[in-house]
Amino acid sequence: MSDFLKTPMSLFDVAGKVAIVTGASGAFGALAAQVLAGAGAKLALVAGKVDALEETAVACQELGAEVEAINARPSDEAACAAIVSKTVERFGRIDILVVASGKNDVAKITEMAPARFLDVMDANVTQSWLMARAAGKQMLAQGEGGKMVLMSSARGLLGHPAGYSAYCASKAAVDGITRALGCEWGPTGITVNAIAPTVFRSPLTAWMFEDTEDAETVRKGFLTRVPKGRLGEPQDLAGPLLFLASKASDFYTGHTLYADGGYTAG
Repeated sequence: MSDFLKTPMSLFDVAGKVAIVTGASGAFGALAAQVLAGAGAKLALVAGKVDALEETAVACQELGAEVEAINARPSDEAACAAIVSKTVERFGRIDILVVASGKNDVAKITEMAPARFLDVMDANVTQSWLMARAAGKQMLAQGEGGKMVLMSSARGLLGHPAGYSAYCASKAAVDGITRALGCEWGPTGITVNAIAPTVFRSPLTAWMFEDTEDAETVRKGFLTRVPKGRLGEPQDLAGPLLFLASKASDFYTGHTLYADGGYTAG
């Protein structure tokens, strides 16, 4: 009998692993940080909003995690190198990277200035690429593999009529980076995967969960496309994250995991 069958939950063990989480002040970043904290990981939390970063750091410390809070954005090569350097200086290595930073900007294409389009592409695509590059250099130097989880969206696969040309393009590009790096780093033990949710509960989407006529109308229309018949909750992202950040996903790379209640299936 294989040893893992005696303790199958050990496949999901990230205790003592060192994780960088960018966008740690946002909804998914804060959730990812706290999931990894509760699972015993050591955390380098990265965000540009100081107060929100501190809130996430305190929440993770209350869950028993060692935390290094880094007030920065992965905006260029130097910034990403500094994030990696500070993490290694504090914890000695990097095992997990979660890129949860990014943005959306909704406007019809004829009303969106090129600079706004490029800003979304920079935040979601270039910064993901830069952070993967910086963390990847460290993981390759360590020679023990690693786990990368990028933040995609159902909009990387599906369009949207409300003015999502920048966002859809950016998330499709994240999926492309995920596939390319999965192939490039396959032999090294570094896995690169993405989580692609649809609507889930967060400060930005809280209105859709409310008991108002407008929310009910929007929700009802949206749920006609969701086989599970409900909107996403934070715990719906927690399980996939832990899977992709742990040994359980060692044979999975270049994959985009849709946490969407079946939205992209139909």
